[in-house]
Amino acid sequence: QVQLVESGGGLVQAGGSLRLSCAASGRTSSVYSMAWFRQAPGKEREFVAVISWNGGITNYVDSVKGRFTITRDGAKNTVYLQMNSLKPEDTAVYYCAARTSLSIRRDQRSYEFWGQGTQVTVSS
Repeated sequence: QVQLVESGGGLVQAGGSLRLSCAASGRTSSVYSMAWFRQAPGKEREFVAVISWNGGITNYVDSVKGRFTITRDGAKNTVYLQMNSLKPEDTAVYYCAARTSLSIRRDQRSYEFWGQGTQVTVSS
């Protein structure tokens, strides 16, 4: 089992920045990749970004490219999502997820472990 705990959400004005953290514990040696998803009110959960556990591969949804950066700290077993130039449409609950299979995926069904989510609210 892998446990994931997100932190760093909050309220920010449009154009501002936030950094989300996702701390992994448990059988982290089995993790191949970690991703961020988000779910806005009344909408389905969507993929935001993914990073391989060695940090060599990253992938982003088009709407956040150039604004969000996903990174990892192997020593801390933590993945970060740096969010800059935030827009009101970025408002959502952000979830961290982990996958053990050896491929990079953007669909939520491919991820076995999930955090509880952290709220990000961007005011206009």
